[in-house]
Order: sequence, then C-alpha cells, then structure tokens
Amino acid sequence: MADDASNGAPAGGQWPLWEVFTQEQTGQPHEHAGSVHAVDAEQALQNARDVFGRRGKVVSVWVVPTEQITASTPGDAGPFFDPGSDKAYRHPQFYKAPRGVRIY
Repeated sequence: MADDASNGAPAGGQWPLWEVFTQEQTGQPHEHAGSVHAVDAEQALQNARDVFGRRGKVVSVWVVPTEQITASTPGDAGPFFDPGSDKAYRHPQFYKAPRGVRIY
C-alpha cells in the first residue's frame, strides 16, 4: 500500500479496520466494544485504549484485524446450531441419578 502524502493514510484513504474487545473486570469475558482504524496491532491497541478505555474501567483490551474474523450467517441457524441427536450423553436426561440423591 502506497502512502498518501497528505495524511499518511494508505492509497485507499483508510488504514485497516480492527475490532476491539474490552474486559471490565478480571475473570469476566471480553465484549465487543467497537472498531478502530490502524496501521498495525500496536497502533490499534493505542487507538483502542484512547477511544474505549476512557469510557469506564477497562483491565484488558484485545484487537483483531476485521478481515481475520469469520462468522456464521443467518442461513446457518438451523443445521449449524441444532444439537446432535447422535450424542445423547451430552444431555442431562441421559444420566440416571444415583440412589440417595434428591432430584429437583
């Protein structure tokens, strides 16, 4: 990518997009906070800190290039997420409670 002399951005006008995930408390899951444009991972972390770290308490930030994220589509909803009927042992109804254990 050739740099545009006027603002340092690539020839297309924008740097690559990075998705930002923040963690507000140790042990909690990271949650998607938004996106930033940056040349590389280090700059993406700095931009994410500046944009999303000031909104509240943040203990950890992840940045991922948007192009590296693969997601399911709404058309996948049926077959992709349906539980497998061939693996009954994964369901609690498969197991019998031992004697002396109260079943709620």
